[in-house]
Order: sequence, then C-alpha cells, then structure tokens
Amino acid sequence: MSKTGPFLLDTPSDAPFPPAELAAREPDGLLAIGGDLSPVRLLNAYAGGVFPWFSEGQPLLWWSPDPRMVFRTDAVHLSSRFRRGLRQSNWQVRADTAFSEVMLACAGAPRPGQDGTWITAEMHQAYVQLHQLGYAHSVEVYDEDTLVGGIYGVSIGQMFFGESMFSGRSGGSKVALAALARTLAQWGWSLIDAQVENPHLLRLGAVHLPRPLFLAQVRDAVQRPGRIGSWTREFGQLPASSLG
Repeated sequence: MSKTGPFLLDTPSDAPFPPAELAAREPDGLLAIGGDLSPVRLLNAYAGGVFPWFSEGQPLLWWSPDPRMVFRTDAVHLSSRFRRGLRQSNWQVRADTAFSEVMLACAGAPRPGQDGTWITAEMHQAYVQLHQLGYAHSVEVYDEDTLVGGIYGVSIGQMFFGESMFSGRSGGSKVALAALARTLAQWGWSLIDAQVENPHLLRLGAVHLPRPLFLAQVRDAVQRPGRIGSWTREFGQLPASSLG
C-alpha cells in the first residue's frame, strides 16, 4: 500500500483525483475506493492516469498500475499469416456506429481465468453517457450488417484509453485495434492505453511503460487539441483488407 493506504473518495465528483504516484504496490496500482462514475469524475481519473475496475458487489475501485501496458499507435503487430488472410476479407471498419452494442459484446465475451465481467450495468450506463458527451468512442468491425468485432475506450485530448475489445468472429478484435491504431497514428496521436498486461496484448505488440513515464506522456497528451464528438465521419469506412 501507499503510505496512506487507498484514498476514500468521499469528495464532490469534480474534486481533483489523488495523484496516481501514490497508488499501492500491493495490490498493484490500487489508488482509491468509492466515489461515483459521473462524467466529471471519470474524465478527471483518466486525465490523471487512473481507471475504474471492479466487479459486481464490490465498491468502486480506482487503479493506476506500475508498469502500464500501452500500444504505440504505429506499432500494433498483426502476424504475416493474419495479414495475408485479411487481404481477402470483405469486412469494413467504422467508428461510433454501435457504441452500446460493443460494450455489451465486451461484457459478454469469455475471459480466461475470469468469472463474470467488470462491465456492470452501472459501468455500461456511465460510459454510454460519456459517449453521448463525445468522450467515449467505439470502433466496430462489420461483415455486411453483422458486428463481428470491436473496441471501445475514452478519449481526452490526444490520448486514447482503451477499455475492452471483443471478437464475434476470429480476428475481429485484432482488426478493430489495428484500424484504431492506424487512424490515431494518422491523426498524430502516439499512445493507446491498454491498462494491464495479458499475453494476447503482448502478442499484438503492447509494451510496458514505467508509471512515471506513462503519467508524463498522458499529462502532455491530454492537453493537446482532441476530437470531441462523434468520430463516424472523420474515421470513415476502412476496408479490413487495407490492413493486410
């Protein structure tokens, strides 16, 4: 634990978040308990390198692990075999056309070693509200009119904080991530936050950043001019075959 233990968020929603540098060592990254999932609280948390992660029946838990798992937007890795298969794909990738559906699909996706989901009804409602305010976004992969993969997260300034992704068909999440990364790189954004390590993310090119370096980069990126509002038009429609 930090010297003071986890902070109890009994402050107003718009109060500054405790500094992420004070997060616990064990459990890794636990910073605060309680509070709410109001838009202002969530945006303050993400801008400070903190995210909520808790299961049904738990209090709200806020985290900033060290090191942090991130993707460089120009370094998402798709295997040569997967890329070759994509060249024959008729899938299309869009943004912000099915945010709620992507969240629900992520909530229902099986996770090795996990029982249930942290994407509770309360979380779903909170992030849909952030989406309506123009700060939460989804990237969707379609086979004609069928949603076959997606990713969602929160955007502040020129920083994208990834929350979860799913595959309805094999490779759907990889396509969503690669399309998001390519678009953000074209916009001049450098990082996608992936939060905590898992083997799948490592295979896709995710890397560790020590928390001090991650926080410094986040605090710079969130001050840069961002893209608030729907990304549907700016993102356009990207053929998955172009990622091959």
